[in-house]
Amino acid sequence: MNRRVVITGGSSGLGLSLASALASRGDAVALVARDAAKLERAAVQIRQATPGATVLTLAADVQAEDALGSGFDALAAELGGIDALVNSAGILKEGYFETLPPNAHRDVMAINYFGTLNAIRAALPHLKRSRGRIVNVASVAGLTGVFGYSAYCGSKYALVGLSEALRYEFAPQGITLQLVCPAEFDSPMVDELNQYRTPENRAHTLTIPKVDVDVIVRDVVRGMDGTAFLVVPGARAKAAVVGLRHFPSMSRAVGDARVRRVYVGPKSNG
Repeated sequence: MNRRVVITGGSSGLGLSLASALASRGDAVALVARDAAKLERAAVQIRQATPGATVLTLAADVQAEDALGSGFDALAAELGGIDALVNSAGILKEGYFETLPPNAHRDVMAINYFGTLNAIRAALPHLKRSRGRIVNVASVAGLTGVFGYSAYCGSKYALVGLSEALRYEFAPQGITLQLVCPAEFDSPMVDELNQYRTPENRAHTLTIPKVDVDVIVRDVVRGMDGTAFLVVPGARAKAAVVGLRHFPSMSRAVGDARVRRVYVGPKSNG
């Protein structure tokens, strides 16, 4: 039986690429995002690539817990259930901690952490019935600190911790929980970041080379066919994460060296 997959952040970027790949395999996909027009364009794109694909859309903000719950119930009723939830919705703010507005931290946490939590709550009754799976898209920035990512790393570290805890809670109920930690890849979010990112962030982030989005999609889809908890797409990113985990002092030394070569720092208020 093909799966019924709900994907937050499904109207663009990685979420849309994953939805397209899953639909091409025969899975029914439901895209969740805030912009109804973007959702419809994404659904048309998937149907054109895979004629006959089942593609539903839900215009909802992952911050709106009640609306998300009723929306997921409606999707489940139309699909006949939910077998998998992919939490791909996310935002990114970069900048020096001293100059990054406090609201930036709150906004990033609201989407990346609480938005994921809300989606899990909304999908959980249906996933219990199907003994399905949850796929949380975090980041390598949830496994290590990155210059300029105090808000983003904070949210992704929180998501990693939530995923680790929920894995233990949901396993006895037959629900598989998986955590995806990709390195940087080209996306609308990164396109926006490139317009203002600090030179230190650019140098430090690319300590791990960018991973092609097709590689990320391939490895995530393969991961969803199995039960491995941690999925790090791309061979070089996977090797880098091994280094981060087993040789943290060396990884910090490499990061420090890259930052020193380009360091500008926050502008003085004086």
